[in-house]
Amino acid sequence: MNNYQKHLKQITSLKGKPQLLIHICCGVCSVYPLKYLKDYFKITIFFSNSNIYPYEEFERRLNALKTYLDYLNDPEIRLIVDGYDNESYMKDLVRFKDEPEGGKRCYLCYTKRMEETFRYACDHHYEYCTTVMSISNRKNADWINKIGEQLEKKYSPVKYLYADFKKGNGINMNETMNKQLGLYHQNYCGCIYSLRK
Repeated sequence: MNNYQKHLKQITSLKGKPQLLIHICCGVCSVYPLKYLKDYFKITIFFSNSNIYPYEEFERRLNALKTYLDYLNDPEIRLIVDGYDNESYMKDLVRFKDEPEGGKRCYLCYTKRMEETFRYACDHHYEYCTTVMSISNRKNADWINKIGEQLEKKYSPVKYLYADFKKGNGINMNETMNKQLGLYHQNYCGCIYSLRK
């Protein structure tokens, strides 16, 4: 098992503030990662989450993120909202509909969203790319970082920022900050199959 927290701490030695495109899945998962990273990077958020069902839930999570961004009041942080197309997005996930949470369906879903982020980062000349998904206890940080490693090779010269944001007390700080802010907190991962379960 790699120590992704050790990888992440290396950002303290970066010169200047490189451009980072960060995939964010919801407001509640963004709180600690954005607070931690904004001192080291010029951040653009990529909200690309067509997995979320229904659309009203997509909007609730996006609005929670916007509420947090209003709280941060950092003019350097930009937000890009990718188009929403749940029907198209789910076409290749449906074959894994009976998989338990944390199985093949989730792995493919992480990959799809991270690849969209990498593609955008490459097309728009970002230096770094990452996702906040590793903050969640329900998501496999090892999978996420291995996907990032593969995508870094495919979308060179974009570098992947390895992270397990739940480590180093990140998960506890995230939960404490969320309670203080009173952000909307969803009770399922996002897709229709996770909602049903």
